[in-house]
Amino acid sequence: MKIRKAILPVAGLGTRFLPATKAQPKEMLPIVDKPIIQHLVEEAIASGIKEIIFVTGRGKRAIEDHFDYAAELEQHLSVNGKKELLKTVREISNMAKFTYVRQKEQKGDGDALLAASHLINNEPIAVLYGDDLVFNNVPCLKQLIDVFEKYNDPVIALEKVPRKEVSKYGIIEGIKVSPRLYEIKRAIEKPKLSETKSNLAIVGKYIITPEVFDELRKINFKGKEIRLIDALGNLLKKKACLRISIFRQEI
Repeated sequence: MKIRKAILPVAGLGTRFLPATKAQPKEMLPIVDKPIIQHLVEEAIASGIKEIIFVTGRGKRAIEDHFDYAAELEQHLSVNGKKELLKTVREISNMAKFTYVRQKEQKGDGDALLAASHLINNEPIAVLYGDDLVFNNVPCLKQLIDVFEKYNDPVIALEKVPRKEVSKYGIIEGIKVSPRLYEIKRAIEKPKLSETKSNLAIVGKYIITPEVFDELRKINFKGKEIRLIDALGNLLKKKACLRISIFRQEI
């Protein structure tokens, strides 16, 4: 099946960026002249995505406003003859079909995905997180989609990080099958150096399949977060492997 939808979980509190995120979502922080979230949406659209599903939370209204029509602003730009700016503002609202779902509690990224599961229609879907931006002539997500269309397995973007930093990331262990493709054998969330020999860190870009959602639904919430990496780990116990692509320079 073609990947036509992307989920962007944006309900997090952004505590790592305080105090900048005290009054605005971290996804609205600018990179040059665009907020982070717009860069992600543009990547999705350039990769063939037609529908964007935002999983939002309290205090995230600025994201909805950014992709909505702004009648007063557009009128002001029109009256003052700022045609190029007017065109730019209007294009933002017409980039894709946008849908918003509220994550009611902070229960993990897996719970955020489940909040949007009723919109998926049992199809594979892209997932993009605001923690990672990758700029390339061929969008990172498009490269993931190409791998998925070849293998029909979940796909994750990776980068190699210094060994001393593996405890900061989700890490995968796998077998290299080509210069930039691995088969996952194990996924570990922020392991100690003694717990893995791998330095393949997960970048916040995925293609996930309906069976991943099935595994998410099986995770019982007992005060801990429902994590996507746990669902992938449980799926690995049933499948021989998952496919992985690596897109960054080796360290």
